[in-house]
Amino acid sequence: MLLPTDLTRTTCVIGGAGFIGRAVVTELLNLGRQVVVIGRNAKPVEMPEEVYYVANPGGASTPIIKQVLEAVSEVIDLAYATSPQTSFQDPVNDILVNLPEAVQIFELAATMPHIRKFVWISSGGTVYGRTTASVINEQHSTMPISPYGITKLAIEKYARMYFETKQLPIVCVRPANAYGEWQRPYVGQGFVATAIASILDGRELTLFGEHGTIRDYVHVSDVASGIVGALLKGAPGEVYNLGSGTGLTNREVIEWLTPLANEAGFELHLRVQPPRAFDVPANVLDWQKLHLDTGWQPQVSFAEGIARTWEWFVARHATAISY
Repeated sequence: MLLPTDLTRTTCVIGGAGFIGRAVVTELLNLGRQVVVIGRNAKPVEMPEEVYYVANPGGASTPIIKQVLEAVSEVIDLAYATSPQTSFQDPVNDILVNLPEAVQIFELAATMPHIRKFVWISSGGTVYGRTTASVINEQHSTMPISPYGITKLAIEKYARMYFETKQLPIVCVRPANAYGEWQRPYVGQGFVATAIASILDGRELTLFGEHGTIRDYVHVSDVASGIVGALLKGAPGEVYNLGSGTGLTNREVIEWLTPLANEAGFELHLRVQPPRAFDVPANVLDWQKLHLDTGWQPQVSFAEGIARTWEWFVARHATAISY
């Protein structure tokens, strides 16, 4: 297994082949970092050549993880095996496939004093639960109503324990709803991707409630730069929201997409269903703490981001390349 020899500017991205992970890897490479990606499958063809890629289907308990952590000075952990929607199908499985893995990584990293920073990616869209607040800051109560959110919050508590008891320099980041190029549709997470793919595939798109839910949509490139900002300048032991501070309903997202679809000759087939009990009505994040500590702020407007995302999906659709 080929790994970098220079610890000082080497970052390990666990889950770096995923949707957000790809963007994080690009951000790190642009900053001149050496990057080691740990993924469960073989190296994707789209992965940059200069990335050190380690396939590790066995999870956190394998010797490979220890070898990689010994060769890096920074860790960003994006790995997670479920989504908010799928977590309801088997809540016990949601715990078993996510919680032990995260704690094992924390336990191992805490034994390695050369690790300068560890960033664990939580979920700003699920850990807070129902709220009447128009914008949610990090001091807001956490009362998740999905197994996914409950497990994410539990892992945050373990992260805090390792910071307090073993001085693991860990930061937790709570992103809002990421969207953009490379997001997979039809997986129960990512309304923008599913809406676009449904239009292009001629599939019916379901809206739960007349307007759907209100969510804080952040382009994946901004999510990546925020995560890297937390890596470089975030304070160990802290939790940071990563959002835009602006909410859009599902119907408003559709209204942004409709003229793009019409111009390209596509139609939207929409079906409205009753609201679902497990959907949080509104979730919009206050990102000022991350801005104050790291200088980060979102750069991609929703107008620009939705246009870029639409164009990417259209290009893939035109060449019959899978999402």
